[in-house]
This record gives sequence, structure tokens and C-alpha cells, in this order.
Amino acid sequence: MDKPFAITLDPGSSLANRTGSWRTFRPEYVDRLPPCNVACPAGENIQAWLFHAESGDYEAAWRSLVENNPLPAIMGRVCYHPCEGGCNRQHVDAAVGINSVERFLGDEANKQGWKFAPPAVATGKRVLVVGSGPAGLSAAYHLTRMGHKAVIHEAAPLAGGMMRFGIPKYRLPRDVLDAEIQRLVDFGVEIQLQTKVSDVQQALKDGFDAVFLGVGAHIAKRAYIPAGDANKVLDAVAVLRGMEGHDAPLLGRKVVVYGGGNTAIDVARTAKRLGAEESIIVYRRTRDKMPAHDFEVEEALQEGISIKWLSTIKEAGESDIMVEKMALDDKGFPQPTGEFERIEADSVVLALGQDADLALLENVPGLVVEGGMIQVDGGMMTGHPGVFAGGDMAGSERTVTVAVGHGKKAARAIDAWLRGGAYAPPEKHEVATIERMNPWYYSDAPKTMRPVLDIIRRQSTFEEVLGGLDENNALFEARRCMSCGNCFECDNCYGVCPDNAVIKLGPGKRFRFNFDYCKGCGICATECPCGAIRMVAEEN
Repeated sequence: MDKPFAITLDPGSSLANRTGSWRTFRPEYVDRLPPCNVACPAGENIQAWLFHAESGDYEAAWRSLVENNPLPAIMGRVCYHPCEGGCNRQHVDAAVGINSVERFLGDEANKQGWKFAPPAVATGKRVLVVGSGPAGLSAAYHLTRMGHKAVIHEAAPLAGGMMRFGIPKYRLPRDVLDAEIQRLVDFGVEIQLQTKVSDVQQALKDGFDAVFLGVGAHIAKRAYIPAGDANKVLDAVAVLRGMEGHDAPLLGRKVVVYGGGNTAIDVARTAKRLGAEESIIVYRRTRDKMPAHDFEVEEALQEGISIKWLSTIKEAGESDIMVEKMALDDKGFPQPTGEFERIEADSVVLALGQDADLALLENVPGLVVEGGMIQVDGGMMTGHPGVFAGGDMAGSERTVTVAVGHGKKAARAIDAWLRGGAYAPPEKHEVATIERMNPWYYSDAPKTMRPVLDIIRRQSTFEEVLGGLDENNALFEARRCMSCGNCFECDNCYGVCPDNAVIKLGPGKRFRFNFDYCKGCGICATECPCGAIRMVAEEN
């Protein structure tokens, strides 16, 4: 008599029943791209260095970080952390404080005196880098790592570009800036100060094999404002640059700043610290249209900065300015109303944006300039072979982080070009979106807030406003990372599999599936916290 299949098994044994034959879908372990990595303009492998940081190995974390970005202590202060905007943790409680951990690692490196790993064997190639801002420093660093000789020519008497001459000390202390630049010099990057490049073609004839242009946006945009006393109308770039000299600019007791970007906020806050009783920003649109970052606007308001929304300056008199009120039309654009008021002002500072000096590009064949920016291809090369560009002069989003990313990208392209090829970026994995994860497994862990300098000292000194995390807080914050898209061996799949089809391979080696027994139920994929398992259809 034929017996039913089920009762032919040995008592107590499930291994005899190879349930893999039932399967129409199979699970696969995958590595997905964390959204923080995707959002980082500098191309940092954020999840990788957070992994080392959460284990307490801060030097390993720093070394992983500087594989892509040589300026972590600076970036931990001035980056607007788009990575946190993409962080999946915000769907659980709040985004991981990536920027604050980055600053902790950068400060720890400065404190401990960590140095970059030795560069590759020298290739004998020399690359001229024009400008010592974030784009130039980043390009020079990565070129040096690859074995090329990077020589920076900087027109100013001090290195740092717009990080030094455009970012106030209360946001970026100069000892931090100097320390990270000095590490680059110790690494082998050569910086020649007060050396202005006026002819790019000549540089290619003077023994350089390639050129990277990283000129910052140092030229302030102007607006015609009838002024009885032209001396009282200044530009924001000149004011911030003047803060690096021995004599601070004289702005007076009542200062009006015209503009709505981050530079306008910086100048208004600087004026307050210089002793201005009133520091007023005049902006022609509403707050929601203001290009300045909201947290900077909030900090300015806390410090007593006044903002006149929907206003524009019509003329500047000897002791005041005339402001016209604006009103939004049905399309949301500001229109003049014909209503005027006068505001006392000892000085007016124009913060209407900046342009890069492109004079050095004259007579270089093949270069294309549109909208005040030099046009580059996907590898940051201009229309002239061997001439690359990045930073303010080649991008509309002018931030330190974007410039650092441009420098790295250009260095890779320059290296490939010098070797007679073209850089091909590796294929990227699919993004680990929150829909691919199971956030139920992550417990609430409130974000650690950085300490802030008290208001009184913020109004009267240039001490750093935003403090850093201590080791305990940095460790806690790093451990809030959910390892989106990449297995961290939590054993969930191993524990929930009803067929014992998940095999542990040992610490650091993850798992594999035994497809003789996996029936494709998908429980492992559903219960994977970080979204490192996907289900795919069987081919037959």
C-alpha cells in the first residue's frame, strides 16, 4: 500500500523533507546604498565610518572618513549636512547626528595628531591647483594620494579661500582651519601663497601636466543704489575679508544688510559682534523664499538681528536709507507698492551674491563660460584638454561640501587622464529606502543636541557658537545608525526562519541560505531590520 508522503519521514526529523522544492521565490542577501551616502556631496562612505565610530575605534573611523574628505573638522562645522536630511532614522525618531560625529572625529584627529597614510609611489606628474579653497585642497589631497605632485598657487597671503575669507570665526575657528591645512602640507601638498595665476596656458607650458581651477567666488555682485555718501555702501565679501586683517571694518552703530542668503546672515551677525546696536537685514521676499538656511536665520533672530521682509532699498542717504515695501502678486512674486519708510543707517552692506574671477581663462581655447560659470564635463574637465575646474566657478550650489566633492571627482579624472584613460565610476547599488526596512526593531533613542554658546557671549564675542560632542555623546550618536541596506549580523533571519535554512558563517562573514530547505516564504526579508534581504522570482 502506498503511504502518504508525510508519514514516511523519520519521527522528529524535518531535514528529510526538502522544502526547497516548494519555492517560487528565493531570498538573496544584498548590499544597498545608505541614503546618507547618496545625499553627501563629498561622496563620503558615511555608514562605513559610523560603523568604526560606534565600536569606539575613532582612528579607524577617521581614516575611513578621510579616504573621501580630508577636512572633517571643518566639515563638521560648516557643512549643512544634507546627509541627515536623507537619514532613515528620522522615520523612527530623529536623524542621526552625522555632522556632529564627523566634527568629533576631526577634532579628535587634531588633538591626537593623526596623520594621513603615506601616498602612493610617485608618478613624476605635476598638477597645478589654482586656489586653496575647499575644492583646491581636496583636489590636491587626492592627487597626492595617487602619487602625483600637487602644487597650489594661492593669490591671498593665507590659505583657505572662502573658508577663511567668507566664513566668520564664530562658525569656523581659525585654529581648526589652520590645523587641517597644515596636515595637508605635512602630507606633501605644496602651497605657494601670494602667487596669482593669470595665464592658464602658460602654466601648462611651465612643466605642469594638468591644471585644476578651484577659484572661489570672491567678487561681490553690485546693485545700483543712489547714495549721498558712497563710502557707506560696502559689499559683504569685503566686510568678511576685512575680519581677517588687523583692523576690523568700521560699520557704525546701525547697520543695514541688503540680501537674503547665508552671507547676509553672516554679515549681520558679524556686525552685531562688532558692536552695532542695530543690525537689520532687508530682504525683498518672505522667509519661506529666503535662500539662507533656516537654522542660521533662527540663530540670527536669537542674537537680536532684525529682518524686514518684503522690502527693498531704493536709496541711501547720509544718515539713513529709504526702503520701499513690497507685496506679493497672485503668482507669489514681490511687487513694489509705492509705500516708503526711512531707516537710520551708518552703513549699508550689499550681500547680493558673488561671482568667481574668470579673468585667468581669457585666451584659453575651447573653454565655455555660461552664466558666470565655466562649463565642465562629467569628469570636471573643461573644453580645453588637461584643464579641469570645480568649486564656485563650476557649480551653482556653492558650499564647502560640494567643493570638496568636486575636488575629489576632478582628481580621479585627472589621474585617469594622466594615465591615458578615463575614470569610470563604479556601479552604485540601489538605495536603501525606508520602505525596504523594518524600523519596528529599532528602539527610540533621542538625538543628542550640541551645546550652544549663551546669547550674551554670542552678541559680543567671536567665540564658536555651536559646541561639539564629548566622547560619550559621540559614541551614543554613532550607535543610533541603523545600518540601512547592509547586514550587521543581528541574527533576525537566523532566528525567524521556520526551515532552519539560514546558515551562520561566523563573525564578520554574515550568512548564506541553504536552498535545499528554503521554501521562499519571505519571512527573513520581512523581518530584516536594515533591508539587506530581497525576494526574487525563481527562473523556473
